[in-house]
Amino acid sequence: MTRPAKPLDPNAPASPSRRRLLGGIGLMGGAAAASMAGALSARADADRAEPPLPDTTDSRLGAYPFHGEHQAGVTTRRHASLLLVAFNILATNPADLQRLFETLTERIAFLTAGGPIPARDAGFPPEDSGILGPVVTPDNLTVTVALGSSVFAENRYGLERLKPRQLRPMDRFPNDAIDAKISHGDLLLQFCANTAETNIHALRDIVRKLPGLLMVRWQQNGFVIPDAPTDGHQRTERNLFGFKDGTANPNSSDAAAMNRIVWVQPNSGEPDWAAGGSYQVVRVIRHFVERWDRTSLREQERVFGRDKEKGAPLGQKNEFDLPDYAADPDGKVIPHESHMRLANPRRPETEKNLILRRPYNYSRGITESGQMDMGLLFIAFQASLDDGFVAVQNRLNGEPLEEYIKPIGGGYYFVLPGSRGPHEPLGAGLFRGA
Repeated sequence: MTRPAKPLDPNAPASPSRRRLLGGIGLMGGAAAASMAGALSARADADRAEPPLPDTTDSRLGAYPFHGEHQAGVTTRRHASLLLVAFNILATNPADLQRLFETLTERIAFLTAGGPIPARDAGFPPEDSGILGPVVTPDNLTVTVALGSSVFAENRYGLERLKPRQLRPMDRFPNDAIDAKISHGDLLLQFCANTAETNIHALRDIVRKLPGLLMVRWQQNGFVIPDAPTDGHQRTERNLFGFKDGTANPNSSDAAAMNRIVWVQPNSGEPDWAAGGSYQVVRVIRHFVERWDRTSLREQERVFGRDKEKGAPLGQKNEFDLPDYAADPDGKVIPHESHMRLANPRRPETEKNLILRRPYNYSRGITESGQMDMGLLFIAFQASLDDGFVAVQNRLNGEPLEEYIKPIGGGYYFVLPGSRGPHEPLGAGLFRGA
């Protein structure tokens, strides 16, 4: 798993006193804040002698490195706030598309590192929305960039032969009621941070810097209590049905497992440029919570196959105990049609179907009929779309849980490989291979 880096300024180490100063900047007026920001560099020599920094995973000053083999926001641990935004790309030629990626890369690199906002003549629009104050704090922000299949359409940008082999518009499954207004898109940006304000600030910055090249198609906001390790495991948070969601997720800090399950490898049959990327599935799944809340606890647990309070497989004591399917061949303890048994039968031939899930909850008010409009933003990453999500979903078709859920949006996307350095924009491999 990528570990958060502590500096706010990527060119100088931060310190506790530096952080206290930065924390106070947001409370100052513009002139005083600019003066204080300028004074930070003068304190650097003195700060270096201070004790090591505490971990800043949950701090507004924590930052994940932007450059690397893979993009952050995939194996990175979940944070409290999610903003998914799909765009239509307005670029009309390859040169403009390349300019879009270059600008996008530059803005994400700044936003995820943080720093002071440049001053500008008051007769012009300000350089920044200002909602984070005169100094942008990184807030552990990650912005993950993925492309839809439409970018590779024939006679659009000349990228047809470079399309990831399994990338396509999202399949329609029997229980789907897909709304085109919250589905698909040329470009998907996944913003994750400690606070919703940071995600909104990043979105507005990117839209402002790319006029004429991007148009928002749809967006969804998500939330979850942040992950935190407990007893050697990641804490498993609950979905809006009240069940722990993601207990059987593979360990995202296991690099070998991630290379096998999540990241496209060289010589895998995918275009060369795609190595280091991943297929991303997004599903907006509405939960019929009124119906669920009137269902007996016994039935709820049989639908999922787990104890609601502890998260343990039925018949076991602890959340991370393995289900003993061999001792339950008739499904009397954990029903054959339960969600957990269908999703992961734990047979040797289904090992290739493992995926990395990164779900968030959502709530959008009420529907026209007065029902609560809430549910799950299902997000999953895998090296093979067909062996991963599609295979799992085909096993789930017709499950009892479908009485309580309805997929209404989302799409299939391909997460670009990471930017390996300051002179390599995201998507560089596309243009080298075009």
